[in-house]
Amino acid sequence: MKGLLILLLALAGAALADEASEAKKRWAESPHGPMLERILPPALEAKDLPQPESEGARLVAGYCVQCHNLPNPAMHSAARWPSVVSRMVFRMDGHGNLGTLMADMMAGVKAPDAKERRALLSYLQKNAQRPLDPARYPELDAPSGEAFRLACSQCHVLPDPKRHTAAEWRAVVARMERNMQWMNRVVGSKPVPGEPQLRVEEIDAFLKKYARR
Repeated sequence: MKGLLILLLALAGAALADEASEAKKRWAESPHGPMLERILPPALEAKDLPQPESEGARLVAGYCVQCHNLPNPAMHSAARWPSVVSRMVFRMDGHGNLGTLMADMMAGVKAPDAKERRALLSYLQKNAQRPLDPARYPELDAPSGEAFRLACSQCHVLPDPKRHTAAEWRAVVARMERNMQWMNRVVGSKPVPGEPQLRVEEIDAFLKKYARR
């Protein structure tokens, strides 16, 4: 039985890898590919998803990579995911704020049916980011807390510092810094005088103070 389970997981992983490869091939052949591929940084692979063998992970890896790199369920809170999924499915059906261009971009893209959509949303909400309670962290308005708040809220809901240990947070912050650099290169943005800058040491200090022991 254990051997069969390992085989099934390996086959599922191979199928997801094939779907990701097909998506990237489609991006390479499409005039809209560069824009689609760079909506999200390439931070995750299917095997890195929570419960990668689950139906929810399979749906995320199968549908989401049609248009952009794989999203992390912790990008949003459970309360936020329903509106995000609704917006994404709407676009997958060829609708959106780009008019007829959206239909052209979504040519060949498959949208989840109602049952799959429920399963996908349930998975994302189960593994969503747990937002922090501002009342528990009065230092959010201090320099270290401000650095954390301004940097992290650009892309997702503020995570609870007790989600990780201090050592785990250092790795997470380093990964987020790489992602932010990647996204800035994509849009060609440059630092603007007076705009808040990423203060990694202050962010690390804030998270270390409140991290899970």
